[in-house]
Amino acid sequence: MNVPEIFGENVFNDVVMRSTLPLDVYRSLRNTIDAGETIDMTIADTVAKAMKDWALSKGATHYTHWFQPLTNLTAEKHDGFIEPAGGDSVIMRLTGKSLIVGEPDASSFPSGGSRATCAARGYTAWDPTSPAFVKDGTLYIPTIFVSYTGETLDKKSPLLKSMTAIDRAAKRLLKLFGIEALKVNTTVGPEQEYFLVDEEVYKKREDLVLTGRTLFGNPAPKGQELDDHYFGALKQRVSDFMKDLDETLWKYGILSKSKHNEAAPAQHELAPIFTNMNLAVDSNQLTMDLMKKVAQKHKLACLLHEKPFVGINGSGKHNNWSLSTTKLNLLDPGDHPEQNAMFMLILACVIKSVDKYQALLRACVASASNDHRLGGGEAPPAILSVYLGDELGEIVDSIVLGKNYVPHKSARGSIGVPESPIFPIDSTDRNRTSPFAFTGNKFEFRMLGSSASVADPNIVLNTIVAEAFQEAAEKLEKAEDFEPALKAYTEKLLKKHHRIIFNYNGYGPEWEAEAARRGLLNLKTTADAVAELFKKENVDVFVRQGVYTKNEAIARAKIQLENYVKNIRVEALTAIDMATKQIYPAVSSYSAKLCENLTAKKALFSSLPYLEEETLIKSLVCANENMMTAVKKLEADLADMPKDELEAAKRTAYVVVPDMEKVRKYADESEKLCAKEYWPFPTYYDLLFSVK
Repeated sequence: MNVPEIFGENVFNDVVMRSTLPLDVYRSLRNTIDAGETIDMTIADTVAKAMKDWALSKGATHYTHWFQPLTNLTAEKHDGFIEPAGGDSVIMRLTGKSLIVGEPDASSFPSGGSRATCAARGYTAWDPTSPAFVKDGTLYIPTIFVSYTGETLDKKSPLLKSMTAIDRAAKRLLKLFGIEALKVNTTVGPEQEYFLVDEEVYKKREDLVLTGRTLFGNPAPKGQELDDHYFGALKQRVSDFMKDLDETLWKYGILSKSKHNEAAPAQHELAPIFTNMNLAVDSNQLTMDLMKKVAQKHKLACLLHEKPFVGINGSGKHNNWSLSTTKLNLLDPGDHPEQNAMFMLILACVIKSVDKYQALLRACVASASNDHRLGGGEAPPAILSVYLGDELGEIVDSIVLGKNYVPHKSARGSIGVPESPIFPIDSTDRNRTSPFAFTGNKFEFRMLGSSASVADPNIVLNTIVAEAFQEAAEKLEKAEDFEPALKAYTEKLLKKHHRIIFNYNGYGPEWEAEAARRGLLNLKTTADAVAELFKKENVDVFVRQGVYTKNEAIARAKIQLENYVKNIRVEALTAIDMATKQIYPAVSSYSAKLCENLTAKKALFSSLPYLEEETLIKSLVCANENMMTAVKKLEADLADMPKDELEAAKRTAYVVVPDMEKVRKYADESEKLCAKEYWPFPTYYDLLFSVK
């Protein structure tokens, strides 16, 4: 396969635009994409015709405005190019108006109360900064989504606004250092973890099909304790899937780079090269969709849930976030960061942002599924902290403590044999337990869940860092003597926000106590985290930066709470259904069979001891009855739910979730005792080790 030849073949990209658009139209469109200039509406018809002709050549018959409502998924409504041309003939047509504006139903998507069911009108509007593409016979046009009254109802609109905010603030900051930048780009490379299980086995698990995770099940005798799956040789079906997925992604211009087995059995990872944030967000949404479709071709099921199985690692998504101009990475410390005043100021601003808005960063990754990972000893804790590494950590410590910094000499490594190459040793180690780690020339935000849109955390990052940049610029623009003022301001930020820096083991039990001593937040559930979004200081930062209005910020917090409660409710109802209709009858049947056998044995051999069999029967019956008692409590607590969103979320977190755990406890006890042929659905062994 010639990868450069197929790369982006399904995308209306720059190469296609140059070859299909008149030069003046192409330049106008590029100015919008590259410099953020307002789109020239007079070019719409020309672009639409070129886009349609190209799509027809790729076999497309329809087009759709592809948008990202507040569901973590994408949405699409397909319309044909076909139009009557008089008589019995038709033409294939896409007008400039149809390219630019669509009108989906805005009342059927989450709105946080800003839209009534009877108020249906909404609009999608073309986003020219993200290229259109052809998939399954349809031209997909990336768009934003707003209501008739102007509220943003998607994740794309605020993302673009946040990118504008940080571009504006960063350029203002750079100007202090004599740098005139046309645009400061925010770039992202979202790593994606996932599980692959056999499709036929998957279909036999009601919980996996309906909720994405196993609500019942004991760990298999073997898990990840031998570390044999991580980076291990790929199984043939997995290798075939990955090869097919890479080729598919490349055709859509997605920079899929790395692939490997992850720590848990049946778990894997895909990592792209980082790119423009808007494109990276769209690409990740498309990637998750394509992963599932390619898996089906190989009779596999791709699980993107954050915690499909207990007892082994769940899946996250690492968000590699950076800032750059066409010539400069703003997060590159250079060879001597202690002498790089601009970098140290930018670093101090990011540290300030994370400390000041810990709650926003925690809340933007909060979900029912991600609550299973954060703080579970397999992913970053629910406490925000910043890891800088040895070199930067020592530089910052020297500033905070007023000590002289002694630079480290660069080191070279070798394994100690003549044939081994001499290799440079990085100035710092990596810390996989940190939620927000500096990794050379970018920050890696590691708290994201595997199924989540990467838009939300990047909206928050852009917004809070833009505010820090803006405040720094306002302060330093007034300085009579820039150099001393810059040094003093950087020192002030580092000293004030030093508490958020933690370069040690975030999994250690002592970290919670240390974080509490420092005054850091520990928001363990979605209900706790999202409650912070209603606070004035957390709403105001979005309003000041022009990312959300007050009503939009509050509406999104309400939607997040509603989604949390609804997702847990679906899980609870599924657990009740499986417990009552599958587990209880199966265990009853097995218990009855054991009783029948025991009665027959006693009739023949009354003098023999039957203590173990009697104990087994008693344990099964007790576990089954205890499970049903727990089911009844779960049903009652589900029926007694407050109407207020926050109160409902709190009750869900602290009453319903523990109820579900109790049902599972007794069900899993029964599974340990029940004969395999009686158990009503596939076990962890069947799920995790069936793919060869």
